[in-house]
Amino acid sequence: MSELLRRYRAWTVLLVVLLCALPFYLDAFWLRIGLFSMAAAVGAVGLGLLSGTAGQLSLGHAFFLAVGAYGYVWLAGEPGPGLPPAVAVVLAVLLAGAAGGLFSPVAGRVRGIYLGVATLALVFLGHHVLLTADSITGGFNGRSVPPLELGGFTFTASDPELTLLGVPFGAEERLWYLSLALFALTWFTARGLRRGRPGRALVALRDSETAAAVMGVHVARYRSAAFVVSSMYAGLAGVMLALAFRRVVPDYFSLALSVDYLAMIVIGGLGSVAGATAGAVFVTALPLLMTRYADQLPLVAAPGTTDGAVGPTEAARYLYGAAIVLILLFAPDGLHGLVRRTRARIHRRRSAPKDADPATETHPPASAVRAKEPTP
Repeated sequence: MSELLRRYRAWTVLLVVLLCALPFYLDAFWLRIGLFSMAAAVGAVGLGLLSGTAGQLSLGHAFFLAVGAYGYVWLAGEPGPGLPPAVAVVLAVLLAGAAGGLFSPVAGRVRGIYLGVATLALVFLGHHVLLTADSITGGFNGRSVPPLELGGFTFTASDPELTLLGVPFGAEERLWYLSLALFALTWFTARGLRRGRPGRALVALRDSETAAAVMGVHVARYRSAAFVVSSMYAGLAGVMLALAFRRVVPDYFSLALSVDYLAMIVIGGLGSVAGATAGAVFVTALPLLMTRYADQLPLVAAPGTTDGAVGPTEAARYLYGAAIVLILLFAPDGLHGLVRRTRARIHRRRSAPKDADPATETHPPASAVRAKEPTP
């Protein structure tokens, strides 16, 4: 076990060093993919805790992302209170958690498809409010996002000027390290929740409410708490997306976004932090890559053309829709479970004893054999 732990720590350190070094070698396009993927991973981890660990279906994740994004924009911008951006980030996350808390009585008493339909109403209600509350949201055109500032350091392209090892650090490079820190915080807190007593209680609820209640788990309270925590993760993801996009519009936070997040956790693996991260990277990066390389892909039309072919965004949805079908048929536990089984199979093959060679096999002496024979 100690050898496995040392390998795990070594791979973790190597991965952290690699992620920290990427801004020195990648251009702005690839860094933006990373920013969007890390933001999506934070939201997918929250939905994974709710749907994978607690077993609650939610189609309203886009609503809580919108609360986080627009909450930050309004709290830190004009019109609005004009609070310091760092304070606005914390309050926006708490605002998303409060929105989840207001809905938590429903989440504590309803489950399954009925909870999914109830959360679906949140998306339509939220989209209507975003379009009509012009003084707060900017209406159909949305609002620009105030830049984040921490201790006099602004996460923008040139305020202040910053160059490290000959590489000019613009907005993408600066936001990369901020997003990486927030994602690391999300990763470790989510793993701690899953492995601790709350996670075990949620798993017991998912498997059998009756057995969980017998063991002393307060069913409604834990369901409500899971919804609130998931909403706070979604609010943080919304803030990260707003900072990466630099402008928020209502049409982005639609039902399609909620479906995308469900696809992330199904493809990655329900109830797994690493699986939710892998699914988020896959679903987020695929349409962006297909948009960039559309002119080199068969049957995919480049953006802005009208030749009747499938657009890159639609083609990406077809592909990860097919991926969901394949996952459900051949790997119901997602990419994380597939990797875990493959790794266990390789480990068993390596640790299995080799077949004994008959030519070199030793035999006990005849005297020992006679000694073991029973006496008459």
